[in-house]
Formats: sequence, C-alpha cells, structure tokens
Amino acid sequence: MFHRTELSVILSLYGRMVAAGEWRDYGISALRDTAVFSVFRRAAEQPLYRIEKHPRLRNKQGQYCVVGMDGQILKRGNDLKTVLRVLERKLIRAVE
Repeated sequence: MFHRTELSVILSLYGRMVAAGEWRDYGISALRDTAVFSVFRRAAEQPLYRIEKHPRLRNKQGQYCVVGMDGQILKRGNDLKTVLRVLERKLIRAVE
C-alpha cells in the first residue's frame, strides 16, 4: 500500500487538479505486489492516469510510475514528487 506521506503528496496534487476542474474522482487499489492510485475525469470512464507503486522495482527502474490512459509510462523513478511533476505541468496555463 501507499504510506501516509506518499498519500499526502498524491492527494495534494489531486486537490489542486480538482480545484482546476481537471479531475473529479479517484480510486485506490491494493493488489498483491502493487498499489495503484487511479484518477478519473468521470467515475464511469477509464482512468486518465494511474500512479503506481511497485516496491520490487526499487533498485531497478524506480518504484513509482505514472501511466497514461493508453498504457504508456509517462515517468518513472524512486522519488514520488519528481515523478508527479509530469502531471503538474497540466496545471500551468498561459494567462492573457
């Protein structure tokens, strides 16, 4: 599962994206060897993004990864905050 500090980082990003109107719902799955935080635009759709934790990949590719809707891995690493930066770019918009 996700640790409390990891969940606080993820939920902080989730709250900012909900306030921006980008995301609306989430789901947490605890599988045997993986924890998954899925983000939805609407509850009945496929997840927009999945934030996955694979502890057994800690020494290889990094235990955290962000997976897009099409299954493509957008970012992977051992530091959760740097991995989540790929999603924070969606918050930055030009103001005219």
